[in-house]
Amino acid sequence: MFSKLQYISQGNTVEQQLYNIHQALDNGCDWIQMRFKNGNSNELFTLAEAVKILCNEYLATFIINDKVDLAIQINADGVHLGANDMKIGEARNLLGNHKIIGGTANTFEDIIHLSKEKCDYIGLGPYKFTTTKTKLSPIIGLEKYKRILSKMQEQNIQIPVYAIGGIEANDIDNLLKIGIHGIAVSKLLTNNPFTKELIIQLNEKLYVNF
Repeated sequence: MFSKLQYISQGNTVEQQLYNIHQALDNGCDWIQMRFKNGNSNELFTLAEAVKILCNEYLATFIINDKVDLAIQINADGVHLGANDMKIGEARNLLGNHKIIGGTANTFEDIIHLSKEKCDYIGLGPYKFTTTKTKLSPIIGLEKYKRILSKMQEQNIQIPVYAIGGIEANDIDNLLKIGIHGIAVSKLLTNNPFTKELIIQLNEKLYVNF
């Protein structure tokens, strides 16, 4: 079973990224998605190498955003692919069946496509407005999430769905009620002075019905 709390890394430099990832791990997060869009190839490799060591130490899942070649090079646990990234089938051929491949969805049609591509989990969003991503897809909101998840149930699509995009702690109860598997957060945890307490609170909410 996949972790219910994913941390998507933030930071403009390798040092900032590594600090934020280490904070998340040290305070109880066990799934890291390394997302470093403005890093060059050397910086990406340096960061990924360090994060791989950290995730091994903390027994955490290590997912790399977008960069399939880097995931292979570092032997990460998997990749997360957006709509404009490598196709999931192509990534699967390169990575093999033992690696995790996640995909991004904004509509039910996206979910049908990802299901056919046999991805392992789906990040559905954005739930609300977020400043973390520059090119934001249309905001979904709770009611549309509910309709999408109901359609998934009707068509027996059984892929874990993570809510993403502007998620706050007080959103979790409503999201769990409609069937979300978990949440993917970035800004909520990054540089939060109460990261440990927040992660404990989030995990208590997310795993209450586990």
